[in-house]
Amino acid sequence: MSTVMLVLVVLLSVAFDFINGFHDTANSIATSVSTRVLTPRTATMMSAGLNFVGALVSAKVAETIASGIVNEVLPSYVIAAALCGAIVWNLFTWYIALPSSSSHALIGSLVGAAVVQTWSLKTINWINILDKVIIPLFTSPLIGIVIGFLFMKLLYFFLRNAKQENVKHWFSKLQIASAALMAYSHGSNDAQKTMGIITMALVSGGVISADTGVPLWVKIVCATAMALGTSMGGWRIIKTVGMNMIKLQPVEGFAAETSAAAVIQVMTAIGAPVSTTHVISSSIMGVGSAKRLSAVNWSTAKSIVTAWFVTFPVTILLGMGFTFLFRLFPV
Repeated sequence: MSTVMLVLVVLLSVAFDFINGFHDTANSIATSVSTRVLTPRTATMMSAGLNFVGALVSAKVAETIASGIVNEVLPSYVIAAALCGAIVWNLFTWYIALPSSSSHALIGSLVGAAVVQTWSLKTINWINILDKVIIPLFTSPLIGIVIGFLFMKLLYFFLRNAKQENVKHWFSKLQIASAALMAYSHGSNDAQKTMGIITMALVSGGVISADTGVPLWVKIVCATAMALGTSMGGWRIIKTVGMNMIKLQPVEGFAAETSAAAVIQVMTAIGAPVSTTHVISSSIMGVGSAKRLSAVNWSTAKSIVTAWFVTFPVTILLGMGFTFLFRLFPV
């Protein structure tokens, strides 16, 4: 691997992490902004800080991405192509205000790029893809809906005789804590995916060995890029998730954020690169359904779910396309 290409891969990784930050800001703060518990500026700054902290805590997800997806060392231009595919999809879905999975985008694009490079499906570790990627990415939204629904029902039961003014007062404070936990959880899972890509590139370039793990400087760079991206605020998607899908009260925002954060923390602990977008969106659907089914704007929800299903195959094609393009114009 040339030094130029290695630098390009690192820069593209940082760009992806930055875009991931502002694309997925809604995951952390949409509910607290929509309930007016926090101002957009305060929520964004808090989210950025806790995304940074969360990104430094663990490396299990990064290890899954670095060595658990592809069975062989990929050339640098293939990794760069995969990053380009994921970036294009993230920018497109941000532009149309649709919350899609950055995890799906990155992994799908990586799979497509690797298949074109080797012309073999055997280069992909399909067992790991199934166990740590596909199953969690599809089951976590279902878990998010169920936990959000049950948790909200439980809160309704315990608060059934409480005065609404008191409920709003106390849960306005509690939602700040749940938003903070959600931001931390987002950083602990999402930023690690880019750490894994950079680590893969460093191994490919012979800079580090495969058993070295994620270097500290990679963790800091990715955590910083994620935090800076988050600080920019993805207002288009915040409106879709926090306002268009359901009108939330502080107690409902607290339930959605707490449910989503719990699911993400479990997935992070087992090294599964789960989609935080899927989890928070489905938790909000579950919370809204606990109130009444008509409380959820199912038209908006349908658009979001559609994006979940098309992201993986579309980004596989994007990864393939960019790999062909990089072959034509080698760096």
